[in-house]
Amino acid sequence: MHKVTRAIIMAAGKGERMRPVTDTTPKPMIEVNCKRMIETVIDGLIANGITDINIVTGYLGDKFRVLGQKYPDIRFIDNPLYDTCNNISSLFAARDLLDRDVIITDADQIIYNNNILAPEFDRSGYNAVRVDKETDEWVMTVDNGIVTSCSRTGGTTGWQLYSISRWSECDARTLKELVTMEFAERGNRDVYWDDIPMFLHPDLFTLGIREMNRGDIEEIDSFEELIKIDSKYCEYKGEL
Repeated sequence: MHKVTRAIIMAAGKGERMRPVTDTTPKPMIEVNCKRMIETVIDGLIANGITDINIVTGYLGDKFRVLGQKYPDIRFIDNPLYDTCNNISSLFAARDLLDRDVIITDADQIIYNNNILAPEFDRSGYNAVRVDKETDEWVMTVDNGIVTSCSRTGGTTGWQLYSISRWSECDARTLKELVTMEFAERGNRDVYWDDIPMFLHPDLFTLGIREMNRGDIEEIDSFEELIKIDSKYCEYKGEL
């Protein structure tokens, strides 16, 4: 049994599909029903005893510093390449933290059930929800608890991958080596860091999944979806 002792929160992206709100506010710092999205992640981690929390920032990075008033122990890592590279650059910026059991999660989601951030795990892998209708999100095929393949284009059966993942110390160190090789040595700047275990080097990982329910988490991918969840943002419609 492994146990997470450190968290890396990815928060560097521009969130362009959430414009105009993200013109002045980074997507994870958007308040949804009176609470910032990233705070639901931080609070969920702390509720599970995970207090070594590191946030990778980029776009409007200074806006995140206010979090230090409420969470004085969190640390910030700057990703200066957020605007020219995909999110592999964020994990590269945080690569030195990949030396123990770790959870990696995006900041721009709403956690409704803190249990999905529990620190204990048997096998490295991603949180996932069983697919019950057609989706265009990444879908994993799982056989006897082991991920055997992943589709970038979605599907109608399998397990939808969510951006919460746990990595054993051994796998985290392997991930560090591969991120460094792909990003720094090969100049692979246009991929997601998740491409490394899922598509570029799947033979070096034996991944499982952490089952959860669709209502445990909310991913808001567009301005239209934001309005549906929090109607106060209707006031921004005139800026579109």
